[in-house]
Amino acid sequence: RLISPREREIVAHHEMGHAIVASALPGSDAVHKISIIPRGIGALGYTIQRPTEDRFLMTREELENKMAVLLGGRVAEEVCFGHLSTGAADDLVKVTNIARSMVMRYGMVKALGDIAYEEERAPFLGGMQVPGPREYSEQTAREIDVAVREIVSAAHGKALAVLQRDKALLERGAKLLLEKETLVEAELAALR
Repeated sequence: RLISPREREIVAHHEMGHAIVASALPGSDAVHKISIIPRGIGALGYTIQRPTEDRFLMTREELENKMAVLLGGRVAEEVCFGHLSTGAADDLVKVTNIARSMVMRYGMVKALGDIAYEEERAPFLGGMQVPGPREYSEQTAREIDVAVREIVSAAHGKALAVLQRDKALLERGAKLLLEKETLVEAELAALR
């Protein structure tokens, strides 16, 4: 599928936003490759990160940084163009799932206590997960929603701070990405 030059520019900034936030935050997986060559259905570009080590546990800070990296593309669009596109839809789903898990499964919100409000469920037929019965009050549901929003908002703020500080790098990187279409780890490191 052919995309317009304006869409390519947005995608280049979006993908570079992920890469810059990842390189700026401690504990983030290294960016191995970014590309603005459309791949599959709906993916107009991609950023591939490689874990530096096998991990079975993640701290709250690592989860917050992971969310900031996921939001880096959307925030780059805000910083460079002053608007948002639909390009971050999958990123938003992932960020929301991480924040909900932090609140509902991992007990990472002090105000809600050391309580799991949701169990990990095995996928049902076709890979879908069927929600279990809610075992908490309407007031607790509101507190969960507020906590999720606050966590996502903080991750957004973290990505925004990085990309406002490194806006010149973001612009240089996006320009190079538009020229070459794909950048690997060494080329990304050379931008700094």
